[in-house]
Amino acid sequence: MLITHDIQCALDTVVDLVNTAPEDDTAADGLPDVATLVDFVRNHEISDVGVLSEIDLSAVRKIRSCFAAVFAAPDARAAAGQINDLVAAAGTTPRLTDHDGYDWHVHYFAPGASVADHLAADCGMALAFFVVAGEQERLRRCEAPDCRRAFVDLSRNRSRRYCDSRTCGNRLHVAAYRARRKEAAG
Repeated sequence: MLITHDIQCALDTVVDLVNTAPEDDTAADGLPDVATLVDFVRNHEISDVGVLSEIDLSAVRKIRSCFAAVFAAPDARAAAGQINDLVAAAGTTPRLTDHDGYDWHVHYFAPGASVADHLAADCGMALAFFVVAGEQERLRRCEAPDCRRAFVDLSRNRSRRYCDSRTCGNRLHVAAYRARRKEAAG
């Protein structure tokens, strides 16, 4: 599957957006206020976004939960339904652009779209490419029992299990090693 620069940026953005959602009622929201949303937009180099407001924050949180449902979808049909709803609501308007020093690529959001519609269109289409390619199972959640962060498995053999092998993966491997040693020591 060919992953172009703009698709990679959209995938990184959607994963980071989904991972701002609180894991449960006790966890803090990763998008607590408009200032944090402004930082998110700047850090992900989201173009053509005007002044952000509480309305934008609320809309982005709403689409964040829709994207989370794509990562939780049990099959391609369910994922496609979520993506179709997101992209249709965003009012996509595909157009070629070569802004900010990047070569030609496609933007799916309409000029002047809200940040939520921008994210729904561009990120939704990036996820759609995975469903179309039969690769929906690459949209995963970390298998560490105390994590559950979203990630896109881009490994060749679709074997990635953890959002970060250096933290979640190593922590579980060390715990399993210690349990084996303890059992062997009897």
